Amino acid sequence: MADTEEPQNEEEFVKRQSNKKFFYRGIEVQDLVGMKKPQFMDLLHARARRKFVRGLKPGAFHLIKRLRKAKKLAGPNEKPSAVKTRLRNVIIMPEMVGSVVGVYNGKTYITVEIKVGSATSKSP
Repeated sequence: MADTEEPQNEEEFVKRQSNKKFFYRGIEVQDLVGMKKPQFMDLLHARARRKFVRGLKPGAFHLIKRLRKAKKLAGPNEKPSAVKTRLRNVIIMPEMVGSVVGVYNGKTYITVEIKVGSATSKSP
């Protein structure tokens, strides 16, 4: 007899699988998307907060706008098309999660998918 029990049916197997929830400073990433900018800024670390207070560059706003457009054009349950950029130091906003970005490394564009765990960090 095996030490581990096999699930008797599919329902029991689904119950045992738990979806991992991602939190940033105690708040789910899904809740961060709908947050107002001042509330979101209070959660960030000092360097990111300073960057927001001093104002984002126009290039960062343009990247966010292009990512929104790519998400809108993608069908349901599809990955959006890659958006090429040369911006390497943009703070990843929660609304960017699920997007695909081509980041220029000086020679070629490296495709990066922004995942839930990378929210509020710098782009690679």
